[in-house]
Amino acid sequence: MKERLSKAEIRKDALQDAVEAAAGTVGQVATIVTTAVKEVAGTVGGFATELFEIRDAARRASDDHEGGSVPGPADPELHLDPNAPGGGAEPAAGAVHPDPNAPTA
Repeated sequence: MKERLSKAEIRKDALQDAVEAAAGTVGQVATIVTTAVKEVAGTVGGFATELFEIRDAARRASDDHEGGSVPGPADPELHLDPNAPGGGAEPAAGAVHPDPNAPTA
């Protein structure tokens, strides 16, 4: 004996499948949008951090320029050689030399 589905049950199954597909699609889109918002927020926050760092660096440079002081080594008898290799914040080996013009104690 062959079972036959009624037209109402066929419509119900089709509607159920359509609703499930729509819910799955909405869930995927919501995940995509949530991830995008999170990444945009992180990128904008990183940009804001960079702006704060640039502002602070500009403020320190302005203060150094106005004060006329240039930070140097803690030992006044030593100076940094601007021609030494490296040129970074940390002096390279051999970049610190006794200052021949420093007063003797």
